[in-house]
Amino acid sequence: MDAQVKPHERLAHALAEPLAEVDAMIRARMASENAPRIPEVTDHLIGAGGKRIRPMLTLAAARMNGYLGPYDVHLAATVEFIHTATLLHDDVVDESGQRRGRPTANLLWDNKSSVLVGDYLFARSFQLMVETGSMRVLDILANAAATIAEGEVLQLTAMSDLSTGEETYLKIVRGKTAALFSAATEVGGVIAGARLDLVQALERYGDALGIAFQMVDDLLDWQRGDDIGKNVGDDFRERKMTLPIIRAVAAAEGEEWTFWVRTIGRGKQEDGDLERAEELLHRHGALDSTRETAIAWAEDAKEALSPLPDNELRDMLRDLADYVVARIR
Repeated sequence: MDAQVKPHERLAHALAEPLAEVDAMIRARMASENAPRIPEVTDHLIGAGGKRIRPMLTLAAARMNGYLGPYDVHLAATVEFIHTATLLHDDVVDESGQRRGRPTANLLWDNKSSVLVGDYLFARSFQLMVETGSMRVLDILANAAATIAEGEVLQLTAMSDLSTGEETYLKIVRGKTAALFSAATEVGGVIAGARLDLVQALERYGDALGIAFQMVDDLLDWQRGDDIGKNVGDDFRERKMTLPIIRAVAAAEGEEWTFWVRTIGRGKQEDGDLERAEELLHRHGALDSTRETAIAWAEDAKEALSPLPDNELRDMLRDLADYVVARIR
């Protein structure tokens, strides 16, 4: 393939056949004869695109270890359903109006529809898990679902709390983002019957990749461009203690500290505050240092793959880790 093709696109090409099966299963399982709003809402979000990174992680993890199906498809669809359900719930909690460059479901319909359809997708995901007949898989994904909810609640309690430090931030990221990445790769290895050390390596890869992915997402909040799919400074306006803000706050004294207390702590934001916040992030190198930390996690992800079979899929997962951090301009 063309060298300019992005890693996730190469991965999608290599997994084209099982990915088509995943998409077909998603379409079939999100259908509902009794509640037509369910496919309307889910189709809006799933149809908006998305790179399908999480399902591809499951398929790649299983197939690099010699698995030929069919249950990796079930698990890939499960992972995507859990992800989509969390997006629907997140947009309600965050009162978001845009997702992947399109209006959110809660904006087009209402909050009740988004929450209930998200619940429906969680239920569907558990049905798919059970069909694999693997208690280990059920344990991993059920724990991931609980961890995701814990991460979201922890973020809610840490929001606008200027005492939030990097340790708490990492717990939040591991919960709300990395938990599903690591579960996606781990269950792929489990369903393939891979050795325990290889399954553990896959779990470590997913964890590190998910952490890098979220840190990059925090950075993209300050990046301008039509391809970002979100407004600049959304996290600042929502008073989220992301890593760049945590590091800028840690370096703040005097007037700077007063600024953060007013804008993040008390939520009293005025015209020009976003630009001032951006200036402080640059002054203290918070954006650059966050990028360096994200790159370090991506390197950890690549290193975790070392014991796995040396094949094309492993190379693609390594390239994917590089691509995650390369999204930052």
